[in-house]
Amino acid sequence: MDLRSRSTRGEDFDAAFEARARHGMDVHGEARFVASLGVRSVLDAGCGTGRMAIELARSGLDVVGVDVDPSMLDVARRKAPHLEWALADLATLHLVDRQGRNRRFDAAVMAGNVMLFVRRGTEAAIVAALATHLQPGGLLVAGFELDAGRLTWAAYDMLCARAGLRLHERWSTWDRDVWTAASGFAVSIHRLDEAPEPFSDRSAEEGTQTYLA
Repeated sequence: MDLRSRSTRGEDFDAAFEARARHGMDVHGEARFVASLGVRSVLDAGCGTGRMAIELARSGLDVVGVDVDPSMLDVARRKAPHLEWALADLATLHLVDRQGRNRRFDAAVMAGNVMLFVRRGTEAAIVAALATHLQPGGLLVAGFELDAGRLTWAAYDMLCARAGLRLHERWSTWDRDVWTAASGFAVSIHRLDEAPEPFSDRSAEEGTQTYLA
């Protein structure tokens, strides 16, 4: 990849969504979904060029956007210089306040198949890192397509359980269409336990079965 293509990756990505919007496609479904959860502060994990974060800020939410790609953040900062953007790898994410304490949010959101674009082998570290940035009772929201060779719903639920997160809701679209085991896409909401129970593979499996019943 030459320097020019590297520097324009963010612009190209943003232009693609702007073109979809011009053609009447809904590009703010994720933002509406998150805004409906009644949260006040959101960590947009894998924010890209800021499409969702900017829309959430317009709704009055406090938002911080994080991405590992500088070209994406260049566009986000240009579009919304008043918002907070951070360059970071989600697997090693550590945002702190002025007192040096971990910053915590009401919700952390991974939209746009983020979990399928991260480096293989970092999925557990990412979920754990995001959990440390949630308030007690906070929500981890993730929407991604099924990839049986990469990450299944059961495997994702297990990663969440290990981080003290329990399945709260699961939908097949950001418009809350009913999810079934045959769905090819899922929007999952996991809630952070205030006092996480010791993790076991059996407890994670039983929790999923109880939810699906």
